[in-house]
Amino acid sequence: MLDDAFAFLCEADRLKSVTRANVLMDLSRPENSAEHSWHVALWAMVMGASDRAIAMILLHDLVEIDTGDQPIHLAHDGAGLARAEAAAAARIFGLAPGGAALAAMWRDFEARADADAVLAKRMDHVQPIFQVLMADAPLADHVAIVRDNLTVGRAARFAREWPEGWDAAQALLAGRALPGGDLARRLAFLAEADRLKSVRRANRLLDGSRRENSAEHSWHLALYALVLGGLAGPGVDVGRVIRMLLIHDLVEIDVGDVPLHSAGGQAHGSAAVQEAEAAAARRLFGMLPADQGARMQALWAEFEAARSPDAVFAKALDRCQPAVQNLRSGGAGWVEYDVTLAHVEARVGPWVKAGCPPLWDWLHRGLRVHFAAA
Repeated sequence: MLDDAFAFLCEADRLKSVTRANVLMDLSRPENSAEHSWHVALWAMVMGASDRAIAMILLHDLVEIDTGDQPIHLAHDGAGLARAEAAAAARIFGLAPGGAALAAMWRDFEARADADAVLAKRMDHVQPIFQVLMADAPLADHVAIVRDNLTVGRAARFAREWPEGWDAAQALLAGRALPGGDLARRLAFLAEADRLKSVRRANRLLDGSRRENSAEHSWHLALYALVLGGLAGPGVDVGRVIRMLLIHDLVEIDVGDVPLHSAGGQAHGSAAVQEAEAAAARRLFGMLPADQGARMQALWAEFEAARSPDAVFAKALDRCQPAVQNLRSGGAGWVEYDVTLAHVEARVGPWVKAGCPPLWDWLHRGLRVHFAAA
């Protein structure tokens, strides 16, 4: 089962290399489909979506591994694209244990089959709009695309489906400030979250082409939880674990990534790093409406403390994923930090074993083979 699960999860890594038409809010580069999926899932979480709607969003763009991104302002062969995406879904979800259920969820999303799918689609369609409009210096051609989208495109429905969001977008298009209130605070938080896409991590993509960033890492971890949730221990709420993982690295916007195998006073888990991360959590979650921000900060703190069943399982996945990235990419990150098998056993093993013993058994076998050959 785990071999099949990781065949799917490692294939999903390729979504991090699918370039989209829109750009990060700092205009530094195009966004990719994995970090977009993370951001849309965060939007859904902030806007009150169900666990099922968030799960749909984690899966919704995986077909782009085969078909690529399809910018809304370009003409498409709709029927041909639908056939290509269906074939991609059959191939990609066919790799996963329980892939039929994942594929069915993807089809529900595509068809807007129920209230969860309608909300998930709304988040997918609205995130690029505010990514353009809330940038410090929006690109003129992207603003024109957004205006057209809101007037006669797929987002025109927001005028009746989500009038508060439509009004906010119209205000920004007209150069006016957002009206105060909870929506403005949520939009400011979600715009600030875009910066996580520019935090580089120590480990690399599986193809070795570049370092992973913390936003796409968070998406990949949430997908890990969705796929491996059946291995969680008693009392674990997988939907809640996914929510933890979507927000667990937001503090890196202020603190940066602190590699697990780093050393010195600013090492992973040091008092200085913990203090800096706590301050970042107060700032970031403090941007939200007070009650919601307090709940999300408490969820983040629960993950950090790693004592509840949900947090123990989430932490196991957080330690497992970078090890898998290293195993499947030749161990480049381990070489950079002079990491040995004993280091991984000490720094990764206890966490993964505590949260999911079968996962550690599977991972440990691969680690022994890798380091024996290194």
